[in-house]
Amino acid sequence: MPGSGAEGRIEPRPSPRNKRAEIVAVATQYFGDDGYEDTKWADVAAAVGLGPTALYHYFESKQQCLFEILVEAIEDARAEFLRLTEGDFATAFPALVRGSFVRSDREVLRARVLVAEQGLVRHRRPAPREEEARKLAFSLVKEYEAGWRDLLAAGMEEGAIPRTDPDLLARAVIGLHNSVWHWYRPAGRLDLDAVADFYVPRILGLAGLPEGLAGAV
Repeated sequence: MPGSGAEGRIEPRPSPRNKRAEIVAVATQYFGDDGYEDTKWADVAAAVGLGPTALYHYFESKQQCLFEILVEAIEDARAEFLRLTEGDFATAFPALVRGSFVRSDREVLRARVLVAEQGLVRHRRPAPREEEARKLAFSLVKEYEAGWRDLLAAGMEEGAIPRTDPDLLARAVIGLHNSVWHWYRPAGRLDLDAVADFYVPRILGLAGLPEGLAGAV
């Protein structure tokens, strides 16, 4: 019978919280591999052992699930940002840039979803739970971008990098880093260490770190 173990024991059913996390994990895989628009919500339901209508006990829509994936990705990125940016700029910034390429395969998929779909957080949603998740994702994106801007501005104040428009520089640095997740695949020809070895000194050079410091990371 469903839910029975090999000796007839009734195995505990997953809690709603665990099932919700399972849906998020499976949806991340589908959105990352196939793209958000090309993923059928019914396929996600089947993969987690639910009927299509049962998904609506956990998420108002596929888009609410997407926004929650984006929230998860940005919250983790923000925590990493705060952890790696302690100390002076010349130490913290290279550590942050290098650390941004340390990703598990699941985190790579999540980064791909974030980069591909974060533009959706700028558009209001009519459904209440969708809108709540969207607003949270939008605020976190803005906070994360502001963190990079403020870090680069602090580097300019310290004299570690040349003075320029910190907002434009932050957009350039984030854009170069994010471009990786459009094309990188864990099963591809390059591993992430090789990708990082190519990109990290170029991102540091874009920010204006002296060539010796950029090349030593």
